[in-house]
Amino acid sequence: MTAHTSGDEHAHGDDHDHEHTPTVTSDNERKVLLSFVLTFSFMLVEAVGGVLSGSLALLADAGHMLTDAVALALAYAAFRFGRRAADSKRTFGYLRFEVIAGFVNALTLLGIVVWIAYEAWVRLSSPPTILAGPMFIVAVLGLLVNMLVLWIMTRGETEHVNVKGAILHVMGDLLGSVGAIVAAIVIYYTGWTPIDPILSVFVAALILRSALKLLLKSIHILLEGAPDHATPEKVEQGLMQAVRGLAAVSHVHVWQLTSGRTMATLHIRPDTDDAARAVVKRVEQALRDQFSIEHATIGIDWNSDVDENACSLQTTAPHTDEHDHAAPGHQH
Repeated sequence: MTAHTSGDEHAHGDDHDHEHTPTVTSDNERKVLLSFVLTFSFMLVEAVGGVLSGSLALLADAGHMLTDAVALALAYAAFRFGRRAADSKRTFGYLRFEVIAGFVNALTLLGIVVWIAYEAWVRLSSPPTILAGPMFIVAVLGLLVNMLVLWIMTRGETEHVNVKGAILHVMGDLLGSVGAIVAAIVIYYTGWTPIDPILSVFVAALILRSALKLLLKSIHILLEGAPDHATPEKVEQGLMQAVRGLAAVSHVHVWQLTSGRTMATLHIRPDTDDAARAVVKRVEQALRDQFSIEHATIGIDWNSDVDENACSLQTTAPHTDEHDHAAPGHQH
């Protein structure tokens, strides 16, 4: 027989108050916001510089800086929206806003890649005049801005998933700035303008890589896929090895609410029914420690052969959903 835990045994958490918002320091918010303003502002400068100098490499680097700005904006949005209180319609608040925005921006970035590739092909066929001097100045300024943003982002706490992602984006953009500088030097000394669209394709490849990763990650989360470190098989095996007094684990469902926020539902069967509460506590702790699952709903498969009426007395909110299925040979 299967029953959800009740009262002080309810597995939504004995040691927390159902707070689903991430713990984020104000320092994280400030440095992410400042980095976004710097990156987005110079992205506009670099785009204008690319148009005036005729450099596709600068325009491509501006596109890559847009990916940085997107990453920083998503990080800041996750911090801000993550603090908004849940309501009766959105019981987990607005945390998934980050994922939806990421999906839309990934599609936009793919469009930018297609445009850069097409423009590069046109320019290789008919090389335009490129002003190497202005191109060099803007590219160097871009490199300095990226170095400043990287310095800001790596000060203090850097373990938050969105902060780490933004740092990786900025490090990638440093390569784009270096590429634009190299192209400007080559054009200035040799006049070989095809280097500009060639390097722009290299930068486009960086954008494509970031966009595809963001797109695939967003789709995976929107489809409620399990994170790689916490698949149902790994959770079941980990709990069986780590939790004493646990006889079986079944009906494991794991999904991500947003990046770095993992949820789970599962059934457990304790060795003895009178140890159920202690086993639930140990399971919750193991889920947090091993798999960073902060919110788990745990149903208990009891060993005792109790009739259905007795079972109903032990459940505070009987319900059925597509995630909860009775184990073979058991009844709700």
